[in-house]
Amino acid sequence: MARPERLREIIAASPNPREIVIDEVQKLPELLEIVHLLIEEKGPARFILTGSSARKLRSAGINLLGGRAARRAMHPFMAAELGEGFALDTSIRLGMLPLVHGAQEPEALLGGYNGLYLKEEVQAEGLVRNIGNFARFLETLSFSHGGILNLASVARESHVNRKTVEGYLEVLEDLLLAFRLPVFTRRAKREMAVHSKFYFFDTGVYRANRPSGPLDAPAEIDGAALEGLVAQHLRAWCDYTTGEHQLSYWQTRSKVEVDFVIYGQLGLFALEVKNTSQIRPEDLRGLKAFAQDYPESLRFLLYRGNQRVFRDGILCLPCEEFLKSLIPGSFPQ
Repeated sequence: MARPERLREIIAASPNPREIVIDEVQKLPELLEIVHLLIEEKGPARFILTGSSARKLRSAGINLLGGRAARRAMHPFMAAELGEGFALDTSIRLGMLPLVHGAQEPEALLGGYNGLYLKEEVQAEGLVRNIGNFARFLETLSFSHGGILNLASVARESHVNRKTVEGYLEVLEDLLLAFRLPVFTRRAKREMAVHSKFYFFDTGVYRANRPSGPLDAPAEIDGAALEGLVAQHLRAWCDYTTGEHQLSYWQTRSKVEVDFVIYGQLGLFALEVKNTSQIRPEDLRGLKAFAQDYPESLRFLLYRGNQRVFRDGILCLPCEEFLKSLIPGSFPQ
């Protein structure tokens, strides 16, 4: 911190450095200036900079290597990475964080995850003034996981004014703890919804924030957790697949909805997620409406049953089978 230029001296003293990894670079953004100079010199070394927050880098106004570095997102595990080590029921309950997946006591570790972030990332960085308000906001926001985000309602329920809630949400997104899905509007033939859907970046983190008790229906919590698990997989697939692929959702003003839409070089995919073991006619309603507007799309229903079924132009797949076969660069068929 006193002399960031020492990085240059350390590298100069290393024989034939090939890869230089700087972890948590947001904690010392001044290092980016040194890295920039070293890249300009076109040495043989490749720099790998990792971090969990873009907020401090932006606020410091530091040179962000302007086009000289490629950005890569790293997500929780995908089911395909775990292979036979993936179990849908366990993942819905605990999520896919590597730290949690490899722990001897995953429930205890996940329970402390929020406290760790509140203390080390949010409070230590001074990103919020009132940590109590932020913790209450997190709990209230957990009820919006997998749903349409209504900031006015979140502000009212958490007893925090709306402007502050908007700032808190930006903090979550900057710390890569949450994301929003926009409405798919390309070539829209109907009047579409305008609000985004909200998800925590990992379903285990959602479960850690979501209060549960005798008044909370387990099926409701599990349904949101399952949808979030699919969301994080699709988001990882989009980031890991070559070419531009955008993840969104589709909803008309009359509330006809499809949970997820992927649009990109590999095609147009529409997916509905149901936490049920049986396929009901009403479960296909949104996908059928989407097919009327986008007949070129490939449509999927993911459910908790164990049979593959092709019905009304829709491929119905067991959710666990779909997630295991979701590999970057190709889409399950």
